[in-house]
Amino acid sequence: MRTLNGFKDFITRGNVVDLAVAVIIGAAFTGVVTGLMDGVLNPLIAWLFGSPDVSSAGFSVTNWQGEETLFPIGLFLQSLINFVIVAAALYFFVVTPVKKLMELRRTTEEELEETLEKDVELLTEIRDLLRAQATTR
Repeated sequence: MRTLNGFKDFITRGNVVDLAVAVIIGAAFTGVVTGLMDGVLNPLIAWLFGSPDVSSAGFSVTNWQGEETLFPIGLFLQSLINFVIVAAALYFFVVTPVKKLMELRRTTEEELEETLEKDVELLTEIRDLLRAQATTR
């Protein structure tokens, strides 16, 4: 029974739920990234440079027995290019805007705190002045 309680505590812990939500959001976001790649970036690269697919590039080497071995280096290059494009797209279309929104939110919260501090200080001065006037009468 104690083991089941430990498992229940583990499952209901906040970071496990957050991780599960992050995995689900990440899986859903894969569709967005794939759409961005297939619908925008790959056609743009094809328009600028020609074919965006370099996966068929490679070279072959013949060994001393006359057997030929193919090294499809294009598969690695295509994966590397896609990774860099996805990383750049995520950075410029997700990370940077979210960072700016967080800075804007932080600035707004700091301004609100400063305003509240000034209001409290002003109200304290008014209270002290009213007390001083009440004691002089």
